[in-house]
This record gives sequence, structure tokens and C-alpha cells, in this order.
Amino acid sequence: MQIDKPYVGRFAPSPSGPLHFGSLIAALGSYLRARAEQGQWLVRIEDIDPPREVAGASDLILKTLEAYGLHWDGAALYQSSRLDEYQARLNSLLTEDKAYYCQCTRKQIQAMGGTYDGRCATRTAKHTAGAIRIRNTLAIDHFDDELLGPIQVEPEFAAEDFIIKRRDGLYAYQLAVVMDDAFQGITEVVRGADLLTSSARQATLFNLFGDNAPKWLHLPLACAEPGMKLSKQNHAPAIDLNAPQASINAALAFLGQAPCEPDSVETMLAQAVSQFDLSRIPRQQEIILAPGA
Repeated sequence: MQIDKPYVGRFAPSPSGPLHFGSLIAALGSYLRARAEQGQWLVRIEDIDPPREVAGASDLILKTLEAYGLHWDGAALYQSSRLDEYQARLNSLLTEDKAYYCQCTRKQIQAMGGTYDGRCATRTAKHTAGAIRIRNTLAIDHFDDELLGPIQVEPEFAAEDFIIKRRDGLYAYQLAVVMDDAFQGITEVVRGADLLTSSARQATLFNLFGDNAPKWLHLPLACAEPGMKLSKQNHAPAIDLNAPQASINAALAFLGQAPCEPDSVETMLAQAVSQFDLSRIPRQQEIILAPGA
């Protein structure tokens, strides 16, 4: 008989700016799901892309979560502390011929039709530098989402030998997130629907690495207009640290949850957990916010 593991969820922001309303939805949704399951809720700072990071953003993110009563279990994990582990895994993959160097440019890949065709994997003279790609021998092109149901991605996308270390020497998101979810024992990933296709690639890496993949639950995205989610890149305003109650109720409403009586953030979140109902979360990938919302 299979015994279910205790629930472990996480919120994993990148320190590219302050948390905005879209970030709050992801944080609150993952927090409520974890606490409603009597589970742990972890925080991971995904700080492995220095060119995109903003000085002080990591501390501000943690300060904001605390101001909103979103208290995490244990210490926050910084991906920058795990670079040696990422490199060790890459070294093993290269040694075992499960990954290889690629020097194809974006222009060349566009000429292939937009999907990399694996040509560097079959070279007689192997490259010894460049980006590193996984040999994608166990591709996954579908999975079940706990909210959205069956998800299918394009087979060509799923089968691509995708990059796990970039040409500029930075570790790719897909590699780091899979290794860290396995390391932290994450049992379910709750995040925005913009990462649906990423989940297929991450499931593929779990498969290739011989690790158990978590369950997936993708929340609707808060969008200013169709196809434009709130993000730091399009200058979404930071959420208010001084009056979190209104933002908490706005995020609950977005997630289809009942409002909480305005009180301390801890009291409000305890109420929100007690009345959390997964079935009330809208089953759509985008929700367009009213102007001024």
C-alpha cells in the first residue's frame, strides 16, 4: 500500500523586483493550499540570474511576505547557495553522455523552424563549450493538473533537447527548479498558468533524473489585457506593505474564495485557510483585471 507523503508546497520568486498583485496571487494560492492540507510551506529565492536581479529585492520580498502574514517554514532557500550541486549534476550528465554542448544560435534555431533539431548531439567532433542541452530520451508531453485537468503540450516542444545551462554560463531555470524541488521534497507545485509548458519539461527532467515529480496546480494569471500578465517587466506596481488587508481580500476574490473579516493578517489568513475551497478557483488561464484594480 502506497503511503502519501506529508504535503510540502513552496513559493519561489525571483528577486527581480518587489512583489506585485500577480505575485501575491501565487504566494497566497500556494500558501492556502499547503495550510489547508496541514502541510509545510517553503520559500525559495530563485537568484541564479544576476543580470535580471535588483539589489535588495530578496530582502524586500521576504519583508513583504511577513507583512502579509505569509510565514514560511524553516529558512528560505537561496538558489545561489546550490551552484556546486547544479554543476556536479551537469558534470555527471556530461560524463554519462546524457547531456552535450551546443553552439547553435537563436538564428540557426529559427531556421530549423523554431525547434532545435538535435544536430549537435550527432556531431562526430563534439563541442567542448557552449550551452549544455539534455538528451531528451524520456520526453513527457502531457500531465494532469489538479485544477485544470489533463494538459497536453506540443510533441515537438516536449521532445526537444532543451538547454540546462546557458551559453553565458548561467544555470537554466529548468535544471535548478527540478533539482531544488527534489531536494526540498516538494509534493505539489502551485503557481501561475504561464508555467504550464515548463511543467512538462520539468516532469521530463524528473523522469530523466529518476526522481518522483510533484503534482502540479496552475492558478489563473492576473492580466492587464489578454496575453499581458502583471509582471515586474511591465512595471506592475508593488503591493502595499502598510495596508495588506485590502490586498489579501482582493487576491482571495481573484481566486474565487470567500472574503475575510478585516483584522490582523494572521487572523485573516487563519480564516482564509479554514474556508479554502479548491473547487472555487476559476478554471481558466487568464483573468483580465478591471481598470484601476
